Amino acid sequence: MPASQHQSPKSDIEISQNAKKRPIIELAKEKLGIAAENLEPYGHYKAKVSMDYVKSLKDKKNGKLILVTAITPTPAGEGKTTTTVGLTDALNHIGKKAMLCLREPSLGPSFGMKGGAAGGGYAQVVPMEDINLHFTGDFHAITSAHNLLSALIDNHIYWGNVLAIDSRRVVWRRVMDMNDRALREIVCSLGGVANGYPREAGFDITVASEVMAIFCLAKDLDDLKERLGNIIVAYTRDRKPVRAKDLKAHGAMAALLKEAIAPNLVQTLEGTPAFIHGGPFANIAHGCNSVTATATALKLTDYVVTEAGFGADLGGEKFIDIKCRKAGLTPDCVVLVATIRALKMHGGVQKADLKKEDLKALAAGMANLQRHVENIKKFGIQPVVSINRFSADTPAEIELVKNACTKLGVEAIMADHWAMGGEGATDVAKAVVKICDSSHKLKLLYPDEMPLFAKIETIAKEIYRAKAVTADKGVKDQLKTWEEMGYGKLPICIAKTQYSFTTNADTKGAPDDHIINVREVRLSAGAEFVVAICGEIMTMPGLPKVPAADSIDVGADGQIVGLF
Repeated sequence: MPASQHQSPKSDIEISQNAKKRPIIELAKEKLGIAAENLEPYGHYKAKVSMDYVKSLKDKKNGKLILVTAITPTPAGEGKTTTTVGLTDALNHIGKKAMLCLREPSLGPSFGMKGGAAGGGYAQVVPMEDINLHFTGDFHAITSAHNLLSALIDNHIYWGNVLAIDSRRVVWRRVMDMNDRALREIVCSLGGVANGYPREAGFDITVASEVMAIFCLAKDLDDLKERLGNIIVAYTRDRKPVRAKDLKAHGAMAALLKEAIAPNLVQTLEGTPAFIHGGPFANIAHGCNSVTATATALKLTDYVVTEAGFGADLGGEKFIDIKCRKAGLTPDCVVLVATIRALKMHGGVQKADLKKEDLKALAAGMANLQRHVENIKKFGIQPVVSINRFSADTPAEIELVKNACTKLGVEAIMADHWAMGGEGATDVAKAVVKICDSSHKLKLLYPDEMPLFAKIETIAKEIYRAKAVTADKGVKDQLKTWEEMGYGKLPICIAKTQYSFTTNADTKGAPDDHIINVREVRLSAGAEFVVAICGEIMTMPGLPKVPAADSIDVGADGQIVGLF
C-alpha cells in the first residue's frame, strides 16, 4: 500500500463519501470563469459545459499539455489516474492554474477485475460513486447509438435489402458496457421468418465501439455526425462498402449523442476542476479522453494534465500517433508513472514477496522503465519519472531507481499524493513546469503516406522491439484493399495485451526479438484509423473467477460499499 495508507482506516470510497464537495456551479465560476448559464447541472456536483460555450473559446490561447502514462502494468499497481489527479492538485498547490482531463470508467472493469478509475486515497475525483457507475449517461447514449445502427442494419435487410447488403459480410457488431464472454460470438435473428435472416454476429464492450472512438475524436457535433455517417457497416456481394449514411442512420445516432458530447465537469478532493469525458480502453481502442474535453481545458487553464490508458507503449503511443495527429495537439511534457513494487515484478518477484527488499530484481526490472523512457524520447519529448511511494520501499531501493534514471538522462521523483494529496506531488509538479517551459518539437512515429502494414511493423519494431510482424495472406490483402479504397493514410490502432511488450501477457520486463502476429484487422472509417488485433486480446472481456461485483453492495443507510 502507498505510504501512510496503513495509518488511515478509510478506504477510497469512504474518503470520497466523507469529502466536502463544492457546488459545481460555484466552482466552475470561481476556478474557470464559466457562468451558470453555460452549465447543465446533473445534481449539485457534476455538470456538462454547453457546446455553445465551448465554441466561444476557440480564439483563446492554449495552455500547456501534460500527458501522464506509465510503465507496463502489473498486478502490483502503478497509480496512473491517482498521479494525474495528484499532479494537477500539486500544480495548483505551487500557484499554477491547472485542471485535469480523464476518461469515464467503464462498468465492465468496475464490476470485473480492474476496479474503478477515479484515482485513490487523497488524490481522487468526486463524486466517485457517480463517476464509476452511470455518471451523466454518456456510455448509455454511446451504447444506444451503436445498437441503433445494428438494429437498422438488420431491419434494412428484413424489409427488402435495397442496398444489397450481403448478410455474411455485416462487419458491425453490437455492444454493451459490461464484461460478458458469452456474447463474444452469437447467432442472431433465430425463430422464423418474423425475426429476420439468421446470421453470425457478436458483441464488443462499449469502450471498443467505433462510436466511442468517434465520440472521443470528434471536434464538434457536425464533425461527429459526419464521422458517424462514414462508418462502414457491411459489404455487398461484389464487395462494395455500405456506410451508416446509406442507411440514413447518422442523424438519429447524432441525436442520441447530442447531450453526451458536451464535456462533464467535476472536481478533485481539493476542489480542482476536472473534465471526465469519453472512455476507450488503450488495449483494444485508442485509450484517450475526448478531444473536446482536452481542447476546451487548454483554453480554460494554463496547465492541463491528462492520461492515456495502460502503458506508454499502448495508450501513450496512441495518444500521440492518433489523438495528437488528428487533433493537432502537442504534449509539452510526459510523466512516466512507476512503482518500485511493479519494477520488482518486472524483475521476476512474485506479488506475495514484494514487501521484501530485492535490489537484484529491481535492477532487472528497471529495463522495463528504460524501454518506456527510450520510447517517449523517440517522440521528441523529455519525460519525468514519478515513483509512487509505498510503505515497503526501502532507502536502498529508492536510491537505485534514482541513480538508474539519472543514467538514462531523466529525473525520478518520489511522490506521495495518495496519502498527502497535492502536497505530496509538489516536487513532480515543479519538474513538470520546468520541462514545459523548455522547447521541443513533437515527432510522430510514422508518416501518413507509409503503407498500412509498414505502419504496423514500425510500431511493433520501434515501440515493442519485435523482430518481425506476421499476418495471414487474408489480413495483408485486406489492408491492401483498404489502401485501394483510399484509407491508406489512416493511423494504426494496435489491440493487444497491456501486460507485456509482446503478445504474451506473462512476458515481463523488456523483451526483444519476439514476433507480433496480427490475427485480424478492422477498418474504423468514421474514427479514421485501422485496428490491428494481435495475439489473443478480446474486444469483449470476460469476468474473473471472483469479480469485483461480489463485494459491491448498498448498505442499510443507502450508501454504496465495496466499489473500490
